[in-house]
Amino acid sequence: MELMHIILLAIVQGLTEFLPISSSAHLILFPKLNGWADQGLAFDVAVHVGTLSAVIWYFRHDITVILRDGFASLAQRKKVGDSNLFWAVGLGTIPVGLAGLLFKDLVETSLRSPLVIAATTIIFGLLLWWADVQGRRVRNEHTIGWRDVLVIGIAQAIALIPGTSRSGITMTAGLMMGLTRAAAARFSFLLSIPVIVLAGGLNALELIQAAQPVDWTALGLGVLFSAVSAYLCIVLFLRMLERIGMLPFMIYRLILGGLLLWIYL
Repeated sequence: MELMHIILLAIVQGLTEFLPISSSAHLILFPKLNGWADQGLAFDVAVHVGTLSAVIWYFRHDITVILRDGFASLAQRKKVGDSNLFWAVGLGTIPVGLAGLLFKDLVETSLRSPLVIAATTIIFGLLLWWADVQGRRVRNEHTIGWRDVLVIGIAQAIALIPGTSRSGITMTAGLMMGLTRAAAARFSFLLSIPVIVLAGGLNALELIQAAQPVDWTALGLGVLFSAVSAYLCIVLFLRMLERIGMLPFMIYRLILGGLLLWIYL
Protein backbone atom coordinates (compact mmCIF):
# COMPACT_ATOMS: atom_id res chain seq x y z
CA MET A 1 0.00 0.00 0.00
CA GLU A 2 1.11 3.54 -0.72
CA LEU A 3 1.76 5.79 2.27
CA MET A 4 -1.05 8.21 1.39
CA HIS A 5 -3.52 5.34 1.07
CA ILE A 6 -2.50 4.02 4.48
CA ILE A 7 -2.90 7.40 6.17
CA LEU A 8 -6.22 8.27 4.53
CA LEU A 9 -7.81 4.87 5.16
CA ALA A 10 -6.66 4.87 8.80
CA ILE A 11 -8.08 8.35 9.37
CA VAL A 12 -11.34 7.39 7.64
CA GLN A 13 -11.65 4.36 9.92
CA GLY A 14 -10.83 6.40 13.01
CA LEU A 15 -13.40 9.08 12.23
CA THR A 16 -16.23 6.87 10.99
CA GLU A 17 -16.02 4.11 13.62
CA PHE A 18 -17.70 6.32 16.20
CA LEU A 19 -19.61 8.86 14.11
CA PRO A 20 -23.09 7.65 13.08
CA ILE A 21 -22.13 7.35 9.38
CA SER A 22 -20.84 3.74 9.05
CA SER A 23 -17.14 2.88 9.06
CA SER A 24 -17.67 -0.34 7.09
CA ALA A 25 -19.38 1.56 4.28
CA HIS A 26 -16.51 4.03 4.02
CA LEU A 27 -13.81 1.34 4.13
CA ILE A 28 -15.59 -0.56 1.36
CA LEU A 29 -16.40 2.45 -0.78
CA PHE A 30 -13.34 4.67 -0.32
CA PRO A 31 -10.97 2.33 -2.21
CA LYS A 32 -13.62 1.58 -4.85
CA LEU A 33 -14.35 5.21 -5.59
CA ASN A 34 -10.63 6.02 -5.80
CA GLY A 35 -9.73 2.96 -7.86
CA TRP A 36 -7.45 1.56 -5.14
CA ALA A 37 -6.80 -2.11 -4.50
CA ASP A 38 -8.52 -3.61 -1.47
CA GLN A 39 -6.50 -2.82 1.63
CA GLY A 40 -6.63 -6.41 2.84
CA LEU A 41 -7.61 -8.16 6.05
CA ALA A 42 -4.39 -7.37 7.93
CA PHE A 43 -4.91 -3.63 7.53
CA ASP A 44 -8.55 -3.91 8.65
CA VAL A 45 -7.35 -5.63 11.83
CA ALA A 46 -4.73 -2.93 12.41
CA VAL A 47 -7.11 0.02 12.14
CA HIS A 48 -9.60 -1.73 14.43
CA VAL A 49 -6.80 -2.13 16.99
CA GLY A 50 -6.27 1.61 16.69
CA THR A 51 -9.91 2.53 17.25
CA LEU A 52 -10.15 0.03 20.12
CA SER A 53 -7.16 1.57 21.87
CA ALA A 54 -8.70 5.04 21.43
CA VAL A 55 -12.06 4.20 23.00
CA ILE A 56 -10.44 2.26 25.86
CA TRP A 57 -8.10 5.15 26.62
CA TYR A 58 -10.91 7.72 26.55
CA PHE A 59 -13.15 5.66 28.85
CA ARG A 60 -10.33 4.19 30.94
CA HIS A 61 -11.66 5.55 34.24
CA ASP A 62 -15.25 4.49 33.49
CA ILE A 63 -14.08 1.05 32.39
CA THR A 64 -12.10 0.59 35.62
CA VAL A 65 -15.17 1.39 37.72
CA ILE A 66 -17.51 -0.73 35.57
CA LEU A 67 -15.22 -3.77 35.73
CA ARG A 68 -14.63 -3.36 39.47
CA ASP A 69 -18.35 -3.10 40.24
CA GLY A 70 -19.23 -5.82 37.75
CA PHE A 71 -16.92 -8.39 39.32
CA ALA A 72 -18.06 -7.28 42.78
CA SER A 73 -21.68 -7.91 41.77
CA LEU A 74 -20.68 -11.40 40.61
CA ALA A 75 -19.10 -12.14 43.96
CA GLN A 76 -21.90 -10.60 46.05
CA ARG A 77 -24.76 -11.62 43.73
CA LYS A 78 -26.36 -8.19 43.87
CA LYS A 79 -26.12 -4.81 42.16
CA VAL A 80 -22.96 -2.91 43.09
CA GLY A 81 -22.40 0.68 41.90
CA ASP A 82 -22.16 0.70 38.11
CA SER A 83 -22.49 -3.07 37.73
CA ASN A 84 -25.65 -2.56 35.67
CA LEU A 85 -23.44 -1.11 32.89
CA PHE A 86 -21.15 -4.15 33.16
CA TRP A 87 -24.11 -6.47 32.54
CA ALA A 88 -25.68 -4.15 29.96
CA VAL A 89 -22.54 -4.09 27.82
CA GLY A 90 -22.02 -7.85 28.17
CA LEU A 91 -25.59 -8.88 27.41
CA GLY A 92 -25.99 -6.23 24.72
CA THR A 93 -23.14 -7.86 22.80
CA ILE A 94 -24.80 -11.29 22.58
CA PRO A 95 -27.21 -10.51 19.68
CA VAL A 96 -24.47 -9.19 17.39
CA GLY A 97 -22.20 -12.11 18.29
CA LEU A 98 -24.88 -14.65 17.35
CA ALA A 99 -25.86 -12.77 14.20
CA GLY A 100 -22.23 -12.53 13.15
CA LEU A 101 -21.76 -16.28 13.44
CA LEU A 102 -25.00 -17.04 11.58
CA PHE A 103 -24.77 -14.49 8.77
CA LYS A 104 -21.03 -13.90 8.38
CA ASP A 105 -20.84 -15.22 4.80
CA LEU A 106 -23.89 -13.22 3.68
CA VAL A 107 -22.58 -10.02 5.23
CA GLU A 108 -19.16 -10.43 3.59
CA THR A 109 -20.53 -11.19 0.10
CA SER A 110 -23.98 -10.10 -1.09
CA LEU A 111 -24.54 -7.33 1.46
CA ARG A 112 -21.32 -5.49 0.52
CA SER A 113 -23.07 -4.21 -2.62
CA PRO A 114 -22.86 -0.41 -3.12
CA LEU A 115 -26.64 -0.33 -3.67
CA VAL A 116 -27.25 -2.06 -0.33
CA ILE A 117 -24.93 0.45 1.33
CA ALA A 118 -26.74 3.33 -0.38
CA ALA A 119 -30.13 2.10 0.82
CA THR A 120 -29.06 1.48 4.42
CA THR A 121 -27.17 4.79 4.53
CA ILE A 122 -30.33 6.70 3.61
CA ILE A 123 -32.89 4.67 5.57
CA PHE A 124 -31.00 4.50 8.85
CA GLY A 125 -29.90 8.12 8.49
CA LEU A 126 -33.55 9.20 8.38
CA LEU A 127 -34.35 6.90 11.30
CA LEU A 128 -31.53 8.44 13.35
CA TRP A 129 -32.89 11.93 12.76
CA TRP A 130 -36.45 10.83 13.58
CA ALA A 131 -35.31 9.27 16.87
CA ASP A 132 -33.37 12.43 17.72
CA VAL A 133 -36.42 14.62 17.13
CA GLN A 134 -39.00 12.34 18.76
CA GLY A 135 -36.92 10.96 21.65
CA ARG A 136 -37.67 12.27 25.14
CA ARG A 137 -33.93 12.55 25.95
CA VAL A 138 -34.37 12.51 29.75
CA ARG A 139 -32.29 9.51 30.93
CA ASN A 140 -28.58 8.85 31.33
CA GLU A 141 -26.72 5.59 30.68
CA HIS A 142 -26.79 4.62 34.36
CA THR A 143 -30.56 4.08 34.15
CA ILE A 144 -30.33 1.47 31.38
CA GLY A 145 -32.44 -1.61 32.08
CA TRP A 146 -33.00 -5.00 30.48
CA ARG A 147 -35.58 -3.72 27.99
CA ASP A 148 -33.14 -1.06 26.80
CA VAL A 149 -30.37 -3.65 26.50
CA LEU A 150 -32.58 -5.92 24.40
CA VAL A 151 -33.59 -3.16 21.98
CA ILE A 152 -30.09 -1.67 21.64
CA GLY A 153 -28.51 -5.13 21.38
CA ILE A 154 -30.82 -6.18 18.55
CA ALA A 155 -30.18 -2.84 16.83
CA GLN A 156 -26.44 -3.48 17.03
CA ALA A 157 -26.93 -6.86 15.35
CA ILE A 158 -28.72 -5.16 12.44
CA ALA A 159 -25.60 -3.01 12.01
CA LEU A 160 -23.80 -6.00 10.50
CA ILE A 161 -25.42 -4.86 7.25
CA PRO A 162 -22.85 -2.49 5.67
CA GLY A 163 -23.97 1.12 5.60
CA THR A 164 -26.18 0.83 8.68
CA SER A 165 -23.53 2.18 11.12
CA ARG A 166 -23.09 0.37 14.42
CA SER A 167 -22.75 3.60 16.36
CA GLY A 168 -25.60 5.20 14.41
CA ILE A 169 -28.17 2.49 14.98
CA THR A 170 -27.27 1.95 18.65
CA MET A 171 -27.58 5.70 19.25
CA THR A 172 -30.89 5.61 17.39
CA ALA A 173 -32.15 2.83 19.64
CA GLY A 174 -30.87 4.64 22.73
CA LEU A 175 -32.66 7.85 21.74
CA MET A 176 -35.85 5.89 21.09
CA MET A 177 -35.59 4.47 24.61
CA GLY A 178 -35.42 7.97 26.10
CA LEU A 179 -31.67 8.40 26.60
CA THR A 180 -30.08 11.80 26.15
CA ARG A 181 -27.85 12.28 23.14
CA ALA A 182 -24.72 12.12 25.29
CA ALA A 183 -25.93 9.02 27.15
CA ALA A 184 -26.86 7.23 23.92
CA ALA A 185 -23.43 8.05 22.48
CA ARG A 186 -21.50 7.06 25.60
CA PHE A 187 -23.29 3.72 25.89
CA SER A 188 -22.79 3.11 22.17
CA PHE A 189 -19.06 3.71 22.56
CA LEU A 190 -18.80 1.41 25.60
CA LEU A 191 -20.77 -1.22 23.70
CA SER A 192 -18.29 -0.98 20.84
CA ILE A 193 -15.42 -2.34 22.93
CA PRO A 194 -16.40 -6.05 23.04
CA VAL A 195 -17.67 -5.85 19.45
CA ILE A 196 -14.36 -4.51 18.14
CA VAL A 197 -12.50 -7.12 20.22
CA LEU A 198 -14.65 -9.95 18.80
CA ALA A 199 -14.49 -8.72 15.19
CA GLY A 200 -10.78 -7.98 15.39
CA GLY A 201 -10.07 -11.35 17.01
CA LEU A 202 -11.99 -13.20 14.33
CA ASN A 203 -10.19 -11.32 11.56
CA ALA A 204 -6.84 -11.90 13.25
CA LEU A 205 -7.57 -15.64 13.41
CA GLU A 206 -8.40 -15.69 9.70
CA LEU A 207 -5.22 -13.76 9.00
CA ILE A 208 -3.07 -16.24 10.94
CA GLN A 209 -4.69 -19.19 9.16
CA ALA A 210 -4.16 -17.56 5.77
CA ALA A 211 -0.43 -17.14 6.50
CA GLN A 212 -0.18 -14.09 4.23
CA PRO A 213 2.92 -11.86 4.15
CA VAL A 214 2.56 -8.87 6.48
CA ASP A 215 3.66 -5.28 5.86
CA TRP A 216 4.37 -4.30 9.47
CA THR A 217 5.12 -0.68 8.60
CA ALA A 218 1.70 -0.26 6.99
CA LEU A 219 0.02 -1.95 9.97
CA GLY A 220 1.86 0.19 12.50
CA LEU A 221 0.93 3.40 10.69
CA GLY A 222 -2.65 2.15 10.40
CA VAL A 223 -2.85 1.61 14.17
CA LEU A 224 -1.29 5.01 14.92
CA PHE A 225 -3.39 7.18 12.60
CA SER A 226 -6.67 5.37 13.32
CA ALA A 227 -6.06 5.64 17.09
CA VAL A 228 -5.30 9.37 17.01
CA SER A 229 -8.18 10.25 14.68
CA ALA A 230 -10.62 8.05 16.64
CA TYR A 231 -9.66 9.62 19.96
CA LEU A 232 -10.05 13.16 18.61
CA CYS A 233 -13.36 12.14 17.05
CA ILE A 234 -14.73 10.84 20.36
CA VAL A 235 -13.64 13.97 22.24
CA LEU A 236 -15.12 16.42 19.73
CA PHE A 237 -18.27 14.41 19.07
CA LEU A 238 -19.24 14.16 22.74
CA ARG A 239 -18.37 17.81 23.30
CA MET A 240 -20.50 19.08 20.41
CA LEU A 241 -23.33 16.53 20.26
CA GLU A 242 -25.84 18.24 22.55
CA ARG A 243 -25.48 21.46 20.53
CA ILE A 244 -25.59 20.13 16.99
CA GLY A 245 -27.80 17.05 17.36
CA MET A 246 -28.07 14.39 14.67
CA LEU A 247 -29.28 16.56 11.79
CA PRO A 248 -25.80 17.12 10.22
CA PHE A 249 -25.17 13.37 10.15
CA MET A 250 -28.57 12.70 8.59
CA ILE A 251 -27.83 15.25 5.86
CA TYR A 252 -24.40 13.74 5.23
CA ARG A 253 -25.92 10.27 4.96
CA LEU A 254 -28.57 11.44 2.51
CA ILE A 255 -25.92 13.08 0.32
CA LEU A 256 -23.66 10.00 0.47
CA GLY A 257 -26.53 7.61 -0.24
CA GLY A 258 -27.77 9.75 -3.12
CA LEU A 259 -24.26 9.93 -4.59
CA LEU A 260 -23.94 6.15 -4.44
CA LEU A 261 -27.31 5.67 -6.15
CA TRP A 262 -26.26 8.11 -8.87
CA ILE A 263 -22.95 6.33 -9.45
CA TYR A 264 -24.13 2.71 -9.32
CA LEU A 265 -27.68 2.79 -10.70
